[in-house]
Amino acid sequence: MAGAREYPGGVRADGLPAVLSDPARLAALDASGMVGSTPERVFDDLTRLAVSVTGAAISAITFVGESRTYWKSVSHLPYGDVESWQNEVGDSFCYFAVGANGPFVVEDAEKDPRTAGHPAIGPWSVGAWAGFPIMTTDGQAIGTMCVIDAGPRVWTLRELETMSVLARAVSNEINVRMSLDRVHTALQTAENALSTAQGALAASRELARSLQDSLLPPVLRPVPGVDAAALYIPASGDISVVGDFYDLFQARGAWWTAVMGDVCGKGTEAAKVTALARYTLRADAGEHLSPAVVLDRLNTAMLAQGAPRFLTAVQTTFRTTGSGVSGRLCLAGHPPALIRRADGRVRQTGASGTLLGVVDPVRLTNVRFRLAPGDLLLLYTDGACEARPDPRGAGPRQPMFDEAALARTLADTHAMDAAATIAHIADTLGDYHGGWASDDTALLALRVPPRT
Repeated sequence: MAGAREYPGGVRADGLPAVLSDPARLAALDASGMVGSTPERVFDDLTRLAVSVTGAAISAITFVGESRTYWKSVSHLPYGDVESWQNEVGDSFCYFAVGANGPFVVEDAEKDPRTAGHPAIGPWSVGAWAGFPIMTTDGQAIGTMCVIDAGPRVWTLRELETMSVLARAVSNEINVRMSLDRVHTALQTAENALSTAQGALAASRELARSLQDSLLPPVLRPVPGVDAAALYIPASGDISVVGDFYDLFQARGAWWTAVMGDVCGKGTEAAKVTALARYTLRADAGEHLSPAVVLDRLNTAMLAQGAPRFLTAVQTTFRTTGSGVSGRLCLAGHPPALIRRADGRVRQTGASGTLLGVVDPVRLTNVRFRLAPGDLLLLYTDGACEARPDPRGAGPRQPMFDEAALARTLADTHAMDAAATIAHIADTLGDYHGGWASDDTALLALRVPPRT
């Protein structure tokens, strides 16, 4: 096991880091709600991405208690049950990064004096290991995100930097949830407690960008029978957290949900609303296949929690059929979706509805749609239909790149797949404003592949 010099807080009688038993750390771990919790797709996406980027055999997200380690996500390992997804804290490497309160990197576990003879080397086939702590906003290390290879290897700087970013994304995911829990508790108790919980949302400039990344899925989950692609384009020169977001996930059985939203404003207040929207939509979409019902429930949640920003959103729930895709779509103050038919014809779809977080009740309407082979559905935020040329240019003032211009651009992509369509729209917007984006833009395309 690692020597005491590896642990800033010293060691316990059993040789493990003393910080594992620290009451403040254990209280933070308990508040995270991760102890004994089941896997979640949002974390599985991150471990799969870590494996893809590093080429490692395994990636894991674990939470480290005083005597037990709790597994939250382990790439490629099928979930058994809560009891089987935990072990004695000394039987894995996960406590190393927690004890060090920072990265712990091993290139040859058998030969490294810090890990030689460790009981986890054989059972976990640990040849090389790299882990980064999962941190709360008050500096408590409550878990670890790591990658494991069966043989010795040298971790590259790029791989370690990527792991650091992914660990921060996990930390931000947990911290946003903890902050929202505190907000909910504060609303039930006193305005002063609410102020304290909101203060916990304050983030540094570095944290802002990491949080923005964590509010968007790092990769879209593949949908059987559907070609999907998405892109987020930040406003020029903007490093603060913004409110544009999108998501694509399996709602229930054969049904899938695609959602896009645009929160008014920027900064941590916008991030709080984005996080609330994302988790509410994911939770309710599996219970209600009507987008209008799900968006109405999100409006109720925003009003109940006193959300400081309003939100526009578009949500579609769909499934594949023998002839393509069938679904329903609802607009909540959001620009209409566009359908590009296989022959290049483009039309708008969706009935205008009330934006969310302002009034109750809201007016929301589901509109049915169908996509045949070669057809594509495009969701977008207003950065794609209200783009303006670079105001610093010396030429004559140009008109705004509006919805008609976006529809013409989409029509030009009729032979393209989802990824190429998104790239073409992004390139066209970039050419139009000369690389100076006045607003953030999110794009998400769903296409039924043509029959061959």
